[in-house]
Amino acid sequence: MTTHTDTPTTVEYTPEQPARLEWAKHAPEVYKAMVRLETAARKGLDHTLYELVKIRASQINHCAFCIDMHTKDALAAGESVERIVQLSAWDESRHFYTAKEVAALELTEAVTVLTDGFVPDEVYDNAAKHFEEAELAQVIAAITVINAWNRFGVTCRMAPGHYQPGQYK
Repeated sequence: MTTHTDTPTTVEYTPEQPARLEWAKHAPEVYKAMVRLETAARKGLDHTLYELVKIRASQINHCAFCIDMHTKDALAAGESVERIVQLSAWDESRHFYTAKEVAALELTEAVTVLTDGFVPDEVYDNAAKHFEEAELAQVIAAITVINAWNRFGVTCRMAPGHYQPGQYK
């Protein structure tokens, strides 16, 4: 029951759409390989930066399942609600993020949206200023992996709302 002033009302939400396909169940070796890739991609990366990258790519790709998961994980790890809320408009809210996080977010957008067929030199060069080469390679790997997860989530229409923080760790 939701209360507006003193009048109780019941809010009826639209029904949840079932998943189109439980892809991990039907392609377990692919799923296991993705988990191994995910584990390798996050090695050595700051957890906060890693979650921001995953949330932002998932927003761009409209992957509700991944947005739900990574937002919950970020909140459970101590990320602020304000920074997560501002993430969809990070370019106008740069003052909420470090220069290194902004460089990672710029790179996330460039790698995720390849409409021009390449990552602009200025975006790559800015990221290279903020990350050592090994760390930059890990950031690129993290961006690539979340984009792959997003493709599974969106294509199979995985339903958000059921994930518990740390559930898949």
